[in-house]
This record gives sequence, structure tokens and C-alpha cells, in this order.
Amino acid sequence: MPPPRDPDSYDSPILQNADNGYPPESSDSREDEEEELEHIRRYEDFRTIDWIHDSMLERNRRMRQKTALRYPFRNPDGSFSWDWARYQLRWAGRAGQDSFIVTAVGIVIGITAALVSIVTEWLSDLKMGFCSDGWWLNQQFCCWEIDNMEGGRCRAWHPWTHSSALSWLIYVVGAALFSFLAAHLVKSYAKYAAGSGISEIKCILSGFVIKGYLGIWTFVIKALTLPLVIASGLSVGKEGPSVHIAGCVGNIIARCFATFRRSESKMREILTAASAAGVAVAFGSPIGGVMFSIEEMSHIFTVRTMWRSFFCALVATVTLSFMNPYRTGKLVLFQVRYDRDWHFFEIFFFIIIGVFGGLYGAFVTKFNLQVAAFRRKHLAAYPVAEAVILATLTAVFGYFNRFLRIDMTESLAILFKECEGGGDYENLCQTWAQWPMANSLLIATIFRIVFVIVSYGCKVPAGIFVPSMAIGATFGRMVGIIVKAMYQAYPTSGWFAACTPDVPCITPGTYALLGAAAALGGIMRLTVTVVVIMFELTGALTYILPLMIVLLVTRAVGDLCGANGIADEMIRFNGYPFLEKEEQVYDVPVSSVMRKDLITLSATMRLGDIQHILETSTVQGFPVVNSHSKVLRGHIGRTELQFVIGKSRRAGNPSPNTLCELATEEHSLEMEHAEHPMVTPTPLDGHLGPMSTEEDEAAPEAIENLSILPNERLNFKPWVNKTPLTVAPQLPLEIVMQLFKRMGPRVILVERYGSIVGLVTIKDVLRYTAEIEHTQSLSNRYDEWSSLDSTLEEAYAWWKDTQQNALERMRRLWSHTVRGR
Repeated sequence: MPPPRDPDSYDSPILQNADNGYPPESSDSREDEEEELEHIRRYEDFRTIDWIHDSMLERNRRMRQKTALRYPFRNPDGSFSWDWARYQLRWAGRAGQDSFIVTAVGIVIGITAALVSIVTEWLSDLKMGFCSDGWWLNQQFCCWEIDNMEGGRCRAWHPWTHSSALSWLIYVVGAALFSFLAAHLVKSYAKYAAGSGISEIKCILSGFVIKGYLGIWTFVIKALTLPLVIASGLSVGKEGPSVHIAGCVGNIIARCFATFRRSESKMREILTAASAAGVAVAFGSPIGGVMFSIEEMSHIFTVRTMWRSFFCALVATVTLSFMNPYRTGKLVLFQVRYDRDWHFFEIFFFIIIGVFGGLYGAFVTKFNLQVAAFRRKHLAAYPVAEAVILATLTAVFGYFNRFLRIDMTESLAILFKECEGGGDYENLCQTWAQWPMANSLLIATIFRIVFVIVSYGCKVPAGIFVPSMAIGATFGRMVGIIVKAMYQAYPTSGWFAACTPDVPCITPGTYALLGAAAALGGIMRLTVTVVVIMFELTGALTYILPLMIVLLVTRAVGDLCGANGIADEMIRFNGYPFLEKEEQVYDVPVSSVMRKDLITLSATMRLGDIQHILETSTVQGFPVVNSHSKVLRGHIGRTELQFVIGKSRRAGNPSPNTLCELATEEHSLEMEHAEHPMVTPTPLDGHLGPMSTEEDEAAPEAIENLSILPNERLNFKPWVNKTPLTVAPQLPLEIVMQLFKRMGPRVILVERYGSIVGLVTIKDVLRYTAEIEHTQSLSNRYDEWSSLDSTLEEAYAWWKDTQQNALERMRRLWSHTVRGR
């Protein structure tokens, strides 16, 4: 459904003049016309982009640029051509524009990530105390100098109180306050700043338009509220929102340039590169960020896009390293190095961790969607109260567990460390405390799983990467402690024969690393990306094989459970038009899915009939057929029809009986040209449509003569796509789905022996696939209450009854009091 052809089209008179040695037209009227057409072409909110049309426009622009470069070096009189120099400078500027934009995006993403990390650490420590050397310093920076320590305590860092009860109260109040500020700012100024953003960005990269989702207000509010949310202690992370923030940065910077603003394909490349940079700065993993974009974000990933993604991720990580937010020279707080090898008998325990990761992903995804359905049904009007209550409950119960009280990123740093490398956090490595530590880790795992299920999806910036990694790390460290205890109890057992005496054999920190990878892979359904990220975090080549084993087991368990990644499930839950990457077989032809009740336009129609169709229908495009048959001649969009009619009204005054030519009847082509000269209702001489032929431009009469010559016809043919994407009715549905995913058309027409019989869109395909799913339709799939749903419903009903009973008792008490007086 291509809109009007771009004014930069290669076959326009402008370029023909350039080839003939005359300077191209560059008047103000032409710029006004381009602005008008850009406004017409602007895609509407919550609609899909036609990538075929966008590629065609981009091709026309490139052809125009190449033609302009062939402008003669000298004018016809032999003098030097300043227009030639101007075109060469313009070409050089465009050539370097892409690199400049990618570099600027990477720098801003790196600076933003560093500032968010610094503010997050400061706010997290602010709940515990303050620094006397500077109120703006967190505990780590405050106690950085070794001379500032006395007896293992920092002289400059002062807790708010030495009373345990008051410390707990201040901790809870701080968590509630931070969550209130974050939820209130999101609700009041940028509703799109809530959530992770990965699901929506995946849809945007596939062509779904969500205006404002990558806007400047969303960027500002999300960047401001993300540190507040993390500091509040909610079981959510900042890595997913970092991708959204990076996408906002890429969108804001790229749209400052007309070349990118006019091309959705170029914008998609920049957003893909920004997504890679967002993951890169979140984990300190530039290659992992590129792999994340390939594996998770984008359907189509060209070599050019990969290079831009890598370059943007590299610039962002270099900027983050230069900012050095952790004062350690490392890109992330939990970056570690392992120099100890693993043993083959540990593979059994690695498999256990992999099984946990697969079960965790399936379990959390299923119940989080049920909580999301409950939230949509009952809590949509109370986003601030919900966030405050969740943060308060998390702080109330999490304060008493040593691994829940601290920030999740700091917890990961502690759990990943080797005991010989300063990792003995509160006796974590002491043999006499190993079983209390295992119990504490088990409680932390269960507690955080429950609160991740109910917290992810609330109306604040919320990711699930780091919470899942924290859950996997606590479980993995617990398994590592148990394995180490078994070795210490039975050092001479044949099971541990590979261990060297008097040398540490088991490294519990590596189990925490594998557990974090398993949980992350289970919830996001990623494999290669997680391996690369974990390798870049640790730099341990020896643990590549254990990582691969764990993630393959995680993937296999997830497949057995029928689980999808939580981002894909949220896309389906929200009803976004997104086709999954996996191949599926439905064994049905496209005729079972297509729409058969079509509104078509004839090759020759009266203007009043076209206007009536536009007024009485809501479809966005119309197949064009012969007047006396269903033979397909092309396709024209609603926008193009309205544009041509509007131009004709401004240029003349056509009556409803004016004939409109959308296609030339095959049996009367010569007769039509002889009897009816045609006019094109635009000062651009009909060179705007997606296709152009000499027959379309044969009679460009002046539009002012329209009211005088009643036999003239309006020429719509330059705006008609004469080669729409068509398929046969018997084509398998899977092939049509591949066409949508790889070529990106908005609509595919179905024809039989040249006659139009139907059309199909992405929404038609999604509607059909939802109907045939083995778990009932899409709506019933998420609204059918299971055990957790029933529990939430009963709790909500009890709360409502209790509230009503309390109000009734207060009303009666007030009534008795008034009567007594």
C-alpha cells in the first residue's frame, strides 16, 4: 500500500534536467511540496509500516543522489559550476552523517548509563546512612581511601541510627518514598516510561508504530525514575529499561536529521544499534549487546546493521569506561575473573542448575502473565498505590535477609566472587556458617521469585534481567556451598577423585555465575547471547563449556514445558501485531485466512463514488480492478486518494461526476487516449506515485482548465501501485508468514488467474493462529483463572468486603454518636 511516490524519485523531471546539463530545481515551492508529502506519508499511531514501500522510497533517494553527483563540472558556457561543488559537499556530508549519528548515540548512551549507575548507588545507600565528607557520595566512594578505615569501619560513613528498629523503619520509609516518586512521575508525565520496553521495541523494529514511546519525555522520565525504582528495593532491574532508554536516545538524535527522519529503514538500523548499546552498557559487554540485537530484537539483521550495532556498542562502552562510575576501572560492578579449572564430575550439578533455569523461566512467565491479567482487571486505576505497596512489602520482609537487603547488583558481585579473592561477605565462605548461609540463600531465592512475579509489570520502569540473575545466583551459590560441603565431608570419595589434595577443589562463585546465566536464559529464552555476556563478564575461557551445557539444558527444559520468552509472551498478551521467529506448520492455505469481503475500486470511476467509498469505509487500502471484471490492476491507499482529491480541489473545482482514471482499461487503451485527454491534479506533474510510465504522464494539461473542460479526467494512475505483492489462494500459510516477516508488506493481495479474491494482513494471520492454539483463544488463554488467579480473586474479594464492612461500621458508629448527642 505505497503512499505517493517520493519527490526524490529517480525518474522525475528534476533528475532528467540534471542529466541534460541544467541545474536541478531547488525552489521554495518544491521544498513546500516535499514537506506536504512528508506529512501525508507519516504513519499513523498503532499501525504497521510497509517496509516494501519504504525500501522503494529509499532506493529512489539513492538514485537521485547518484544522479546529482553526475552534474557537470563546468557550466555550458565553460565556467566553473558552483552547483557541482555544492553537490559534492552535500554527498560528503551525507556519507559521514551515519557515522556521526552512531557515534553521538553511543556517547550519550554511555554517559546516561554512567549517571544512572552513580545515582542508583547513592540512593540505595541513602536508605542506610550518609557520608560526612560529602552528602553526594555513596558508601563505596565515601570509604574508598584505605586510610579512612578504623577497625574495619569507615569513619566518614554514618548510619542514620544505631537502633535496629529505627534503621528498619527508615529503610522501609525510604523504599516507599522512592517508589511513590517514581510511580507518580511516570503516571503524570510519561506513561510509556513504565515497564521494561523490550517487548515494545521489538514490535517497533518489526514495523509497529507507537508514537511517543521513544520520545524525549519518555527518555527524561525513565532516566530520572529508574534510579528511584532500583533504590526502592523493588524486585526489578535496570538492564531492560536501559535498552528502552538507549532506543529513546537513538530515536531523538536520529530524527534531528532529515535523512533519517524520512526513512523508516534507516531509523530501524539506528534503533537496532541503540538496543545493542543499551545491553552493552548494562553488562559491560559490547559483543553481547550485538548478539542480543541479533538473537532477540530484530528479524532482519544485515551486515551493515551489525557493523553499526557493534560500533555503537563499542562507543557506548568506551564512554562508560571513561566515566568509570564504579571507580574500579571495570564496566560493571560484578565483573570478576576466574583462574581455577572445573572438573567433569561437576557436570551433574551443572545440569541441576540448568534444570532450575528452565523451570524458573516457565514458572515465572506463566504466573507473571496471570498477575498481569489481574492487574489489568482490578489495579489499572491504582498504579501509584500498587508500586508503593509492593516496595513497602519488599522492604519490610527483605530487610532481615542479608542477600535481599542490599542492591541486587551488589549481591551479584558478592555471590560471584571466589572465597580467596575477598569474597567472604558476612562469613559466606566460613565452613562453620555454611548451612545457615545455604538456608539464607534458599529463602532469598524463594522470596525474590515471588516478588519478581508480582512486581514485574507494575507501572514503573522495571526490568527482569538482573532480578533473574540474582535469583539464579542465590540458587547456584547454594548448590555450590552444598557441593563444597560434600567434598569437605568425603574428600577421599571416588566421586571427588579428580580433586587435588590441599588445593581448593570447588568454587561456589562459579556455581552462582552458572545459576545467573541459567535463570537469565530461562526467562528470556536466550542462549548464545547469555554465553557471550557471561564470558565478557568473567573473561574465563575455561567456563565456556559449562555455560553452554547449562544453557542447553535450560533451553531443553523450557521447550519441554512449552515456555516462550517473557518478552514474546508480553507481546501476545498486549495484542501487538508481531510474528514470532520460530517456524510453525499449520497445514492450511492462505484462502482459509484471507478476507473475502473486499471494497474494490474500478479502473474508471466518478469522483463522487470514490468520495462516498472513503466516507462509508474505514479500510486503509483498495484493490483496483477492471470496470467489468475482477482482474487486478493495482492497489491504492486511502491516504493517496485523499491527497489527490485535496490537490484537485485546491487547483480547480471538480464536480462529483468527474471521471477518475485509476488504471487503463486493456480493451480501450487507444480509444481513451484519443478521446479523453487526462490531467494530473498536482504541480509535480504526476511524478509522485510508486510507479510511473509514459502513458501516465502523456497529457499533463493545466489544472486550471478543469472547470472549463468537463470531458477531462483526473489521473490517479501515478499513485496506484501497479505491482502489489500477490499470492495464490492455495499458497501455504507458512510461506505468507515468511513474506510478512522478511519483506514487511502491510497487506498481501490474493488473486486467482489474475482476478482478486481476497487480501491478508498480519492481524489476520495472528487472529487465525490464536484461534487454533491448543490452549484456546488468545483472550481466554490469559483470562482463564488458574490456582494463582483464583487466589488473587479471592484475596481481592476479601479486601473489598472488609473495606465495605469497615465503612459500614464507621457509618453506624457515626450515626449512633450523632443521635447520642
